[in-house]
Amino acid sequence: MTLEETQGQEPVPAGKDWMQGAGKALHELLVSAQRRGCLTAGVYESAKLMNVDPDNVAFCVLAADEEDEGDIALQIHFTLIQAFCCENDIDIVRVSDLPKLAAALGSGEESGEPRDLHCILITNPNEDGWKDPSLEKLNCFCEESRNINEWVPTIALPE
Repeated sequence: MTLEETQGQEPVPAGKDWMQGAGKALHELLVSAQRRGCLTAGVYESAKLMNVDPDNVAFCVLAADEEDEGDIALQIHFTLIQAFCCENDIDIVRVSDLPKLAAALGSGEESGEPRDLHCILITNPNEDGWKDPSLEKLNCFCEESRNINEWVPTIALPE
């Protein structure tokens, strides 16, 4: 089987249901992590955390709208974060709808400034690790995506 042949194949748990399940699991994970205080939002804040304590990072979400696609600085940050995540075995996904992501995480900062949601890290709250069923579902989703050579899959959040 050649690379060209594998590009056209569907993932093992194929279909829209698998993608919707991943979107729902991501939504649940984000809400749960925020409630537990295990969520770091912002490109610079995430980079600092990954530099200081990479073993504590359990999952990474990169988010960008269509207008962000032309932001070269943001794309360079995304490339560096993706490389770091791959090197440290941190599962990573992309989300292309910042308003849905913002809605899932609530209003944000009290200062009135919108939060930077371009990069979100989910961390482990303690050394025992965090056993969240949504995180386990997303880890399986990422593994299946890598099996079809999609290293940073894009997930659509539910309505």
